[in-house]
Amino acid sequence: MKFFVTGVGGQLGHDVINEVVKRGYTGVGSDIAETYSGIKDGSAVEKAEYVSLDITDKNAVGNAIREIKPDVIVHCAAWTAVDAAEDEENKEKVFAINETGTRNIAEAAKNIGAKMIYISTDYVFDGQGEEPWKADCKDYKPLNVYGESKLKGELAVSGILDKYFIVRIAWVFGLNGKNFIKTMLNVGKNHDKVRVVNDQTGTPTYTLDLARLLIDMAETEKYGYYHATNEGGYISWYDFTKEIYRQAGYKTEVEPVTTAEYGISKAARPFNSRLEKGKLVEMGFEPLPTWKNALSRYLKEIGQ
Repeated sequence: MKFFVTGVGGQLGHDVINEVVKRGYTGVGSDIAETYSGIKDGSAVEKAEYVSLDITDKNAVGNAIREIKPDVIVHCAAWTAVDAAEDEENKEKVFAINETGTRNIAEAAKNIGAKMIYISTDYVFDGQGEEPWKADCKDYKPLNVYGESKLKGELAVSGILDKYFIVRIAWVFGLNGKNFIKTMLNVGKNHDKVRVVNDQTGTPTYTLDLARLLIDMAETEKYGYYHATNEGGYISWYDFTKEIYRQAGYKTEVEPVTTAEYGISKAARPFNSRLEKGKLVEMGFEPLPTWKNALSRYLKEIGQ
């Protein structure tokens, strides 16, 4: 099989290309930069064919995908700066990337008969209550611009294609780029005490584990909506931080605070990011390892 992976300059795209090559498939990576701009770690992503592509350019997308002729497109590219998405001057660009860009990819996939995997988010829901969100739930009420743009991307994919996987994830961390773990490690080095919210609940997603699942999916025709985060139960950001510091050997004190006490951010955040993942097992896919196990492996990966 031949894979075309967007967003290889980001956390997930980096690991997807590596997993593609590890399984003996052909992988072509893309991002908007002229050359691969991610971390230089000697992995397959640096050696794979790379195509500079602006996904908001419909003609460019169509031409590139027609030329490459992938069997599977894994669409990881997205605007992910949640707070910046709220700025009036950015909104048009956010929707151009997350909605229009996704539609361009989906239409190009349809034209060549390729499967498409679209990476979405728990932010398509309103994050209220305590019940985990089911993969086939259609009770969409995004709280912010980012969530709305990702939902419109979902609807574009499901409206255009039959051969699609829409995979919602949350609290992502990986080697290539910024994430919560890296931030908290940096903060913990320089502060004796940190304040972290304890009223937002979900589960982290390690891109290395997710990449394996996505290629597992691509090897099947079990299309539809899925939720995929690491196993191990639902936690708060406070719980996550405590475990990060415990495993890293930090003595930094972690103070639990409410979202209101922490301070209002530009974008409203969901309190309930619990994603129900039972459909993975029902469809024969192997769930991701526990988040504590993932954290342990990740800390070793980043040399912590």
